Amino acid sequence: MSYTEKKHIDEVLGEVTLRRSSRSRKYSIRVVPDKGVIVTIPWLGSYRKGLAYLVSMREWVLKNLKRQAREPSPAEGLSQEEKAQLVEKMRKEAKNTLVPRLRELADRYGFSPGRVTIKHNSSNWGSCSRLGNINLNLNLVRVPEPCRDYVILHELCHLRHLDHGKAFHTLLDSLLADLLEEGWTTARCRRELKKYTLI
Repeated sequence: MSYTEKKHIDEVLGEVTLRRSSRSRKYSIRVVPDKGVIVTIPWLGSYRKGLAYLVSMREWVLKNLKRQAREPSPAEGLSQEEKAQLVEKMRKEAKNTLVPRLRELADRYGFSPGRVTIKHNSSNWGSCSRLGNINLNLNLVRVPEPCRDYVILHELCHLRHLDHGKAFHTLLDSLLADLLEEGWTTARCRRELKKYTLI
C-alpha cells in the first residue's frame, strides 16, 4: 500500500490529517487516539472532496473526540449544594486570575476592553459584545494556562474584528505565535479545550 499525507487546520476540529491511500475506494474518517482525526481519500480522489466530507461529518467527529478524551468533570457525583459551592469557588478563582490576566494581555497587545465579567454557562468559553465588553467562563480555571490565554486573546481580537474572518484569524494567530510557549499551537489549544465538559 502507498499513501501521501497533508495537514489541514479545521476551524472547529483543529489539525486534521488528509491521507490519500492507494487501497481506499471511498472517503472515510477515523478518530485515532494520539493521532487525531484522519480523513482517508481514494488515490484518484480530491482533497477538496475530502474536506467537504469532513465538514459533513463534523458532529460525528466531535462526538468521538469527546468520547475518547473527555476530562472528568469535577462536579460528577456531587449534590446540587456541593456543585453550587464548587461553582462559587471557581468563580472567585476566576476573578482573581482570569480578569488580571486579561488586563495584562490587553495592555501588552494594545487592546482596550470594556467591562470584564465572569460567567457560568454551558455554551461557550467566552464572548465579546459590540460594546467591547468581554465575558469569560469560570470553567477556564480548569484548563491549561495556554488554553486560557488562547480564549482570552480570542475575545480580545474581537475588539478589532467582530467576525471570524481572515483578518481576525491572522491577528489571533500572530499574537498566539508571540505568546504561547514552544509546543503549544492554536490547533493544540482547540483540541485541549474540547476535552473539557463545561459544568
